[in-house]
Amino acid sequence: MAKNNDELMKKFKMWGVVKETGVDDEGLSTFYNDYFKYPLYKDEGLVLYNDFFGKRKIALTTYNPFKLYRGYKDMHKRLNEKGLDGNMTGEGMIQGGLIIFDKEGNVRYAYEEIIGDELVIDDIVAALEDVSKDEK
Repeated sequence: MAKNNDELMKKFKMWGVVKETGVDDEGLSTFYNDYFKYPLYKDEGLVLYNDFFGKRKIALTTYNPFKLYRGYKDMHKRLNEKGLDGNMTGEGMIQGGLIIFDKEGNVRYAYEEIIGDELVIDDIVAALEDVSKDEK
């Protein structure tokens, strides 16, 4: 998120939920130490995940092996450009997302991850701004 959003981010508490531990603890540690220095909680039984995103799994949008390979190459290129190595350890087929709650705990915005796609930061910032305006 850009520096000009720092003031907006200070209005919100942030925490993460992970689906598993003991599978790729090194990757989880790297994620926490290098990219996400907020509290992390384990979602025992995927209760939170299932309530918000259901038991979605990656669905192939094509069976064309050339398109699949091209999509993988494009994703790998974006990861390299950002200095991320994206390992292949763990489940990997369960998609996650991002949820924004208001002060009363009501869901105001949910973004469902699309593996390989970048986050739509402008939409997330707009949702944060909307919630922030309504909280005044």
